[in-house]
Amino acid sequence: MELTAVVLLVIAAHALAKPISSEEKDKVLFAEKYLRRYYGMPAGLQGKEKTSDVMYKKKIQEMQEFFKLNVTGKLDDDTLELMEMARCGVPDVAEYNHFPNDLKWKTTEVTFRILNYTPDLRKADVDRAVRNGLNVWSSVTPLKFKKLYEGNADIMISFGAREHGDFNPFDGPDGLLAHAYPPGNGIGGDTHFDEDETWTKDFHEFNLFLVAAHEFGHALGMAHSSDPGSLMYPVYSYGKGYPLSEDDIKGIQSLYGENPNHRRIKPKPDAPSKCDPELSFDAVTELRGETIIFKDRFYWRLHSQIPEPEQTLIKSTWPEIPNKVDAAYENPEKDVVIIFSGIKMWALNGYNLVDGYPKYIHKLGLPKTVRKIDAAVNIRDTGKTLLFVEEEYWSYDERTGTMDSGYPRSIEEDFPGIGDEVDAAAYHFGYLYFYHEHIQFEYSYNSRKVMRIMRANSILNC
Repeated sequence: MELTAVVLLVIAAHALAKPISSEEKDKVLFAEKYLRRYYGMPAGLQGKEKTSDVMYKKKIQEMQEFFKLNVTGKLDDDTLELMEMARCGVPDVAEYNHFPNDLKWKTTEVTFRILNYTPDLRKADVDRAVRNGLNVWSSVTPLKFKKLYEGNADIMISFGAREHGDFNPFDGPDGLLAHAYPPGNGIGGDTHFDEDETWTKDFHEFNLFLVAAHEFGHALGMAHSSDPGSLMYPVYSYGKGYPLSEDDIKGIQSLYGENPNHRRIKPKPDAPSKCDPELSFDAVTELRGETIIFKDRFYWRLHSQIPEPEQTLIKSTWPEIPNKVDAAYENPEKDVVIIFSGIKMWALNGYNLVDGYPKYIHKLGLPKTVRKIDAAVNIRDTGKTLLFVEEEYWSYDERTGTMDSGYPRSIEEDFPGIGDEVDAAAYHFGYLYFYHEHIQFEYSYNSRKVMRIMRANSILNC
């Protein structure tokens, strides 16, 4: 009753401007619930229409600022889309922060116990995901984790659905995935996973290791980060490789210190060597006649008038885009380069960010199960842009702004000879250049066959 009254007051305040549909009312109800759970939207505002409206707008602004959205204070499409994404159930705070009063375990030997198992995975796979999730944090701190098989442990791990014993219910499939409590007595440290989700050990549905590693960060004293590249970012995103960012490491080490027995792990690698025989690329694109090659935090700039490739930090040229670029392509007709990182995309006009970005990759028509794009390339002759995701690809029509029907299709079947995954792609004069690991494939678009196989860094004069 209390929540309904507050929501109806908000709806009434907005209705003064114009009548709203039942669909819009549902959106406001959903947003209100989200803001109450994650941003402390207070109850008890009945009869205070103006106060309720002001608070509603303020909380939306807080959420938009946290996620680096356009801060409007309005429930726009981008804000609502992010609210609908699968995420952690712990409320949000900015940067790498800790829970109030810097809650942490007073010992470096922390115990854990798995109370039950999900039927989605083999017991051994759950054990491995839990252990690896804990090891993520012990690799950079003095923490050690001991498994108990009976009695009380510091971190009690369980799977449950809906109301599962802590008066903090889950919400069914998707939405809220898991939650954990900060260090302390009783429920402190306990970590719960929603059994209504489908848990996996790969990129399908929700990867248990990645969600567990995130939740264990909470169980050790970490709150949410607003850095999209951070493991402690609240929205779920699948990714391979070492999951901790510099933000995560600084946060956990400020609580527990560095690992005294191991060299410091560097989440962001040093500048890559262009002639490393094992060099792979993150993304390749044209930019007004130049070729831009992204690798880690850096990019190389190639131009016919520049004898040697120039290597530069991404942030030094485009401070608005992330350090990690997954894919990129140029749309020459619109004179823009689209940059993909995780579930977001940026548009660059030359060296300037286009207004209105970032946007979500799903705006292109991709299903929400797609969490990142591996490679992208524009075929100038057809006006199509190919988007590669895992072992499949989509075709996007730049002229109509829609996805072509009949996709996704198999990479291996449609581009025989290049394998089933692509790291980066480019197109020049009827040839596609596919990059995977340290190999480059020159592929004839018309004859549909591989013409040459070269090292990836041959493009860098190596």
